[in-house]
Amino acid sequence: MESPGRSPGSDNNNENWELASQSTKAGSVSSKSDRERRHSSSASSSSNSANRDNSPGSNGRRTRPSVTSIASSLPTVREMHDRRTSSQASLPVPSLPHHPSVTSSVPSEETVVSSKKVLTNFQKVAGRDPEIEARRLRNLSRCNSEYLIQKGIYNRLISWYDTSYSCLQNQVLGLFFKSRRRPALPPKDELVGLARHYYPARADLKVQVCDFGLGRAERTEITLGQVEEYWQAKPDWVDVRWIHAPLGLGLTHSSVEDIFLHDGQPGREFENGGTSGWPYVETEVLNIRSHKDFQEMRDVYLILSRLTGLEEDLDQCSWKNDENSSLQSDVSWRADHLAMPPNYWNLVLSDMPWQLSEGLAMGIRGVTEGLQPISRQIGQQILCNHPFYTNCHMVRNIFRCFHRSDGILLTLSPMAGVNYLDQKLSQHLSEPANSIFDNENASAPGYVFSAFADQGTSTWHRRTVEWFLTYLITEVGVTPHTHRQGHNAPDLSLAYQAVINDLKRRRYAPWRKDETVKLVRDYLACVDELTTVKLICQKQVDLFKGMQQDIRKFEQEDNRARRAPDYPQGESMHERVKWALTMVKGRHDTFERLLIDTKQSMEALFQLRSIEQNELAIVSDSQNKAVLIFTGVTIVFLPLSFFTSYYGMNLSTIVDKPRTEGYFWKVCGSIALFIVLVVTLGASRHWLKQMWRSRRRVKHHHNIV
Repeated sequence: MESPGRSPGSDNNNENWELASQSTKAGSVSSKSDRERRHSSSASSSSNSANRDNSPGSNGRRTRPSVTSIASSLPTVREMHDRRTSSQASLPVPSLPHHPSVTSSVPSEETVVSSKKVLTNFQKVAGRDPEIEARRLRNLSRCNSEYLIQKGIYNRLISWYDTSYSCLQNQVLGLFFKSRRRPALPPKDELVGLARHYYPARADLKVQVCDFGLGRAERTEITLGQVEEYWQAKPDWVDVRWIHAPLGLGLTHSSVEDIFLHDGQPGREFENGGTSGWPYVETEVLNIRSHKDFQEMRDVYLILSRLTGLEEDLDQCSWKNDENSSLQSDVSWRADHLAMPPNYWNLVLSDMPWQLSEGLAMGIRGVTEGLQPISRQIGQQILCNHPFYTNCHMVRNIFRCFHRSDGILLTLSPMAGVNYLDQKLSQHLSEPANSIFDNENASAPGYVFSAFADQGTSTWHRRTVEWFLTYLITEVGVTPHTHRQGHNAPDLSLAYQAVINDLKRRRYAPWRKDETVKLVRDYLACVDELTTVKLICQKQVDLFKGMQQDIRKFEQEDNRARRAPDYPQGESMHERVKWALTMVKGRHDTFERLLIDTKQSMEALFQLRSIEQNELAIVSDSQNKAVLIFTGVTIVFLPLSFFTSYYGMNLSTIVDKPRTEGYFWKVCGSIALFIVLVVTLGASRHWLKQMWRSRRRVKHHHNIV
């Protein structure tokens, strides 16, 4: 993505701070040289570009593909320092008032990537670090092997559950044929392992701890059972520590955030961007999940949560590996306060992602009971009609940020889907959800860490937790999109446009039975999805507008306190939010136009079908008149035909068959009664089968409970 040009006010402020910081050598670069520089957006910095002067009308931030491949091929800070030392060369560097002892950890002009170089090389894909890539592939291989084992257990569980509603015919045939017998329920230990695979115990959840310092960054993977130790304090070299836990709204979520804020002083409050009276910033994020995996998660919950005999084993493993001093006790107290038993399923249900048409609105306070599934089967979204999104399911998740004055940021979100869309979407969806953070090409949080993995906070405009929070929530909030990968895949708006065009074409197809009902259902599904996406975009617009007001207040406070930027060429919070606001505004306007187009198309469908019904009514009226004539003729001649046939019978004249009329009615009447009975049963067989199955289902449900 390309950083926006600075406003005149921000340029003046930076020049004033350069004069006030006694670093005239660092700030003496000519304006022409400044215009020719463009720092990589993956390093989170920006400067004036020569291309901006040549492109009229580019007032807002113009997006461009990721430059991670370019920045990763550049020399590291240590390599540049060694190179300058060996050659006895000296290059001007920006002043570092907060770290006066560090003299060589700030990127020089060698790390600045011009816009021209980025635009001509954005298709070049740089390979990952071999050691990191090998470790990632080993982790994927291990996760896939475990998934195959759990998939086999899942298939056996589904076979057992589905055959519980089998008809009487299969039950009778099962006595004689083994293939028709009901499969056995998997053993208890396998069911417990299956539940923990799709819904990990709270103490075993993977938590990412990312430390950022001057010219350095480190990432550590821990469990939620160790999280309190890591937010008590951070190393001296760390400017910002970021802790990301995959927790959704629930008992554990509320306890973690309360303990975190209680153990330290809150940071500078986002009064307008955050929630009034609550010290956090949140946004609602759309991400793409695999439809198959989502269906499996719901099946496991709906089936295993109703089986008896698993509760005790699952409850024991919930906090088995917990090493925190107060988390488990706080969850128990909170559950007692809310009259909600802290059992395994109440704790892990928050991992279930929300569908577009269900869930709570952003801004919920306290805990929630989580998702209340209605049925097992998850319907295909209208987005799946597009060939690129066939096996996709778009879900929504809350992303909350809590920051403290000591430079520690805590983010909580169960988001485990794909944020960046490209041609490898199906490959990204096949990766395990608990390892998506390692894939910076699919995960926005994973990309944020990789963007600063080499240079740390060296390119940050301000090395503060508020700056990093702004960068993180703007990066996550504008997803999903295709900008990072150079628009090599259809965006959501383009996919919905293609689906709407297909619905329009189906309006003029020849009439077929039940086709109109299916078409109207598809229209309604499309309207629901577009409405939800539009509302989420509107919430994001309001969030970034509020953050703009808070950032202006922060800048005024910094100006009064004469706190200079750590890296003036870096991308400021104001520029970052301005870019994100431009992105979400454009998406909101696009989906609003699509929603209006869909509603107008559906109204045109109703008008067209109404005209067709009128024409069919006219044709039917002429046919009814013809049938009326034939009916009148039949009414006149039917009694005559009956009496003629009845009185014309002479059974006694049959040779060697001295039978009476009573014999005729006994034989013919029995046959007629049998035929009427068979026809009646055949006509009502579907109704009888549904009634029998419903009674069997109710009986089976009572047995499970």
